[in-house]
Amino acid sequence: MRSTAARTTARVIGVIAILIGALWVGQGLGVLPGSAMSGVLFWFWVGAVLVLVGLALLFFSRRPVPPSA
Repeated sequence: MRSTAARTTARVIGVIAILIGALWVGQGLGVLPGSAMSGVLFWFWVGAVLVLVGLALLFFSRRPVPPSA
């Protein structure tokens, strides 16, 4: 990512993805009861993948910008 706006957008989306993914992991494991998703293992896996996607966005948005030729 070259522009500051793209890096900032990727970081914001990454943090939101991590938070939502963590919520879904908690619901899928039954730690956060009170919804139709609670205790359904499918939501644990979806949340875990979303957390990984968020972490990847944060990682790639922090890589140094290569010098232009």
